[in-house]
Amino acid sequence: MDLAVRVGLRVRELREAQGMSLSELARRSGIGKGTLSELESGRRNPTLETLYALTTALKVPLSTALLDLTSPATISGHAVDAVLVERFEAEADDSVAETYRIRIRAGTRQESAAHAIGTVEHLVVFAGTARVGTLSAPALIGPGMHGSWPADVPHLYEAPAGDVEALLIVHHPQ
Repeated sequence: MDLAVRVGLRVRELREAQGMSLSELARRSGIGKGTLSELESGRRNPTLETLYALTTALKVPLSTALLDLTSPATISGHAVDAVLVERFEAEADDSVAETYRIRIRAGTRQESAAHAIGTVEHLVVFAGTARVGTLSAPALIGPGMHGSWPADVPHLYEAPAGDVEALLIVHHPQ
């Protein structure tokens, strides 16, 4: 079963588990109902931006839609390619930490919508220089450097020069 089919089935399972209609998820996520239907049926490949919009509307971390895939899958967006490396669930406070290996493509910029309240992102750059953080106060982060920012507000990822290779950790409080 290919990635589109597996992720589409998972999104449908998550939506149905919450008793949400296709129309309601489309409205909450800002994704067209036809697009959502095609995604759930596996007829359309999910983009990183679309999956973030859907999982934010479902109030679950992105990794929830990627769980149980037989091999690590690359989810791509306009500017960023991401591979889920690990997901940690803390029993003490029900928080979730996701670890992604990401590439920000040279000369691209991705603006991400706000995630759930209290979500924080951390980035460690291996190669290249990234401009990341909140839209109002992005920071330049080069090789061997790290940064963090609140992800419960709109934020960005940008590679002003060459490709950026990095590790992204997203912490979701519950």
